[in-house]
Amino acid sequence: MTIIEIANRLVELVRAGKDSQAHEQLYSEDVISSEVNMDTPDAVWLQWIKAKGEMRAWMVEEFHGIEVSEPLVADDYFTVKYTMDITYKGAPRKVESEIAVYQVKDGKIITEQFFYAAPNAQ
Repeated sequence: MTIIEIANRLVELVRAGKDSQAHEQLYSEDVISSEVNMDTPDAVWLQWIKAKGEMRAWMVEEFHGIEVSEPLVADDYFTVKYTMDITYKGAPRKVESEIAVYQVKDGKIITEQFFYAAPNAQ
C-alpha cells in the first residue's frame, strides 16, 4: 500500500470505530506511540498500543462520537485531526481535539505521535 492508501484506510477504519482492525492491518509490530503532553513513557510494540487503548477505554464512561479529518500527506508522514465528544468516569462531558502524526515505512505505520492540550491546561 502507498502512504496515501494507508492514510485513507486509517481514517476509514477509525471513522467506523474499527481501531483494532486498523492496528492489525496498518501498523508495524514494532511501532512506537508517543503521547506528547503526558508524563508517560512511549508505548513500544503493537501489543502495548492495544493495551494503551484498552486502558483509555476503561477510563471512559461514555463515548459520544468522533470526527476524523481527511489525512494530510507529506513524504513518509501523514497527519489527522481527531475531535472526540467524550465523558470520562467522574468527569463532565467534553469535546477534545488532538493532532496525530504518523510515519510510514515499508507499507506500515512505524510511529504515531499525539499532540493535544495537557489535561490540566483546559
